[in-house]
Amino acid sequence: MQRRSFLRNTSFTIAGLALFNKHVAAAFFAQPAWKIKMLTKDIGVFTEKGGTIAFYISKKGMVVVDSQFPEQSQHLIDELKKKSEKPFKLLINTHHHGDHSSGNIAFKGMVEHVLAHANSLTNQKNSAVKSKNEDKQLYPDQTYTDTWSQKIGKEKITMHYFGAGHTNGDSLVHFEHANIVHMGDLMFNRRHPFVDKSAGANMGNWIKVLDKAISTFDNKTQIICGHSAEGFDILANTSDLKAFGDYLGNALKFVDGEIKAGKTKEEILKATTFPGIGEWKGDGLTRPLEAAFAELMIK
Repeated sequence: MQRRSFLRNTSFTIAGLALFNKHVAAAFFAQPAWKIKMLTKDIGVFTEKGGTIAFYISKKGMVVVDSQFPEQSQHLIDELKKKSEKPFKLLINTHHHGDHSSGNIAFKGMVEHVLAHANSLTNQKNSAVKSKNEDKQLYPDQTYTDTWSQKIGKEKITMHYFGAGHTNGDSLVHFEHANIVHMGDLMFNRRHPFVDKSAGANMGNWIKVLDKAISTFDNKTQIICGHSAEGFDILANTSDLKAFGDYLGNALKFVDGEIKAGKTKEEILKATTFPGIGEWKGDGLTRPLEAAFAELMIK
C-alpha cells in the first residue's frame, strides 16, 4: 500500500511540476519582445528590433520618432493606444534606413504628417526603387533643410541638420522642454557604426556634426542613440558624443597612416583594432575602416 501510495503521489507531483513548468514557460514566452522606458511622464523610448524609437504623448496628440519595422511599429501603436486616446500627430524619421523608416507604413491612415530632412526623403525613395518595395513605403509628406521647429502641447520640438554624417540626411530631434535629443544613427554607443557612403556619408564631417551637437546641447541633455553595443545603454550624454567623435577621428588617422605606409585596402581591413579605439569592440570594425579608406583615397 505504501509503495502504491508513493508511486501515486510521485506521479501527481511529476504531473504537477510538468504543468507548473508549462505555465512558467508559457508566461516566459508571453513576455513581449519589446521594451518601453519612460524618460519623463510623457516622453519614452521603445526598443525591439532596429533603431531606437522615441515617443511623446501630449494633450494635442502623439509624436513618434523613427519606426523600426512594420511589426515593431504595430507593437508600439498598440501600446501607445493603451496610454492615450489622442491621435498620432507627427511621425519623424531621423534618416531613411529601413530599420528606422520601414515601420512608417504601419502609421498609414492614422498619422497626420510624416517629417524628415529633404535628403532623407530622396534617399528613402531611391532605396525603395532599388529594392522594388515602393508599395511598402509611407514617405514623408513634409521636409526641411536646416532647422524645423514646432510647439506641440508643452513641448517645443526642434529638428537640426548639421550636415553629412552617417548619411547626408541625418536629423537631430530635440525635445527642448525635457532637454532630450534623439540623435538617430549619428550616435552609435560603443558599437561600430555603419557609414553609408552610398547616401552621402562623410566621416570627417561626422566629427564636426558631433562637435556641433556638443556645443548646441549641454551636459544635462539626455541623448537617445540609434544603436548601442551589448552592455551599453541607448541613452548617452555629451561626453559620449565626444568619445564617439574621437573614435571616428582615430579610425581616419589609423587608415591614413596605413595608406601612407603602402598598405592595400585588403591589408587594412584585416585590422582588429587601432590606437584610440576606446570601448568600441566586437564585430563590425571593417565598416568604418572601409569607409575611411574610400574617403581618404578621393582626397
